[in-house]
Amino acid sequence: MTKPVPDFSFETTAIERGYCYIAGVDEVGRGPLAGPVTAAAVILNPEDIPEGLNDSKALSAKRREALWETIHDKACVCIAHASVEEIDELNILRASHLAMERAVAGLSQSADYLLIDGNQTPRDLTLPSETIVKGDARSVSISAASIVAKTARDRIMVDLAQQYPGYGWETNAGYPSKSHRLALQNLGVTPHHRRSFKPVHNILYQQKNVSD
Repeated sequence: MTKPVPDFSFETTAIERGYCYIAGVDEVGRGPLAGPVTAAAVILNPEDIPEGLNDSKALSAKRREALWETIHDKACVCIAHASVEEIDELNILRASHLAMERAVAGLSQSADYLLIDGNQTPRDLTLPSETIVKGDARSVSISAASIVAKTARDRIMVDLAQQYPGYGWETNAGYPSKSHRLALQNLGVTPHHRRSFKPVHNILYQQKNVSD
């Protein structure tokens, strides 16, 4: 059975209700042990929707890069982040919502309706909106946001991998792969690791006990 591909039906329904600027909103990076959480908001032009939009996880890196260019050419896009410090201070859910709020606020064309991936609306997004579970595989606007957010965050992690070699961030994007966990044990914790996440916290705790 072939997987359904995202379409413009959620957007069409909103347009029929009188909305003009519908933004898809998604975030990436809740699970990694290192790096920021990144969100994107994208308003597509209904007359010129890029072909091949899909859940970013279903696309190759090369395809995402090509779509990144097309989406930026044809749509209104904003990318935003919440830092490792904010993740540790607030918790990952609130930080990911903060990144989403920043992405919506930063759009050059203000949205009047939001399609938000997941089942929770960030508390400071007060525009009319709806949440869509697995929205990145159902709505092309959310698909576009997921592609932009993932590509942006992957680029950040590749850059950080140059500064902190050995953790494999250029391939694991900070997620807790076996090699990343091993590097944490052997190389220690960097300023870009999330100290509130258990594997990182446990290593810091072990180091503290050794030094005490």
